[in-house]
Amino acid sequence: MNNPIIRHQTCSVRVGNLDIGSDHPIRVQSMTNTDTADIAKTVTQIEELSAAGSEFVRVTVNTNEAAAAIPKIVELLEKRDIHTPIIGDFHFNGHRLLKDNPQCAQFLAKLRINPGN
Repeated sequence: MNNPIIRHQTCSVRVGNLDIGSDHPIRVQSMTNTDTADIAKTVTQIEELSAAGSEFVRVTVNTNEAAAAIPKIVELLEKRDIHTPIIGDFHFNGHRLLKDNPQCAQFLAKLRINPGN
């Protein structure tokens, strides 16, 4: 038996260069498992995830070093012609990190403040 997928009516939201919600396709999202402050490893993993079909990539932003790395990561991805939207996943101290590193938010396609924190 094939049960049809029933989608709830939602609003359309733009994340980077992609739309989600409403009648847009369901998107594939992955998350890095690197230390975001390690720019080279994080860029390599984002590149691999993008090549494997991930349409969005989440990165952990949990320290000042990770927040400071975000602009460099996005700039390196753009130089490599990778335009996968990067989502910052903030834990525990997200508001402080964004206050101390305002450039971080400017380079992210979306911010996710962990709701459990």
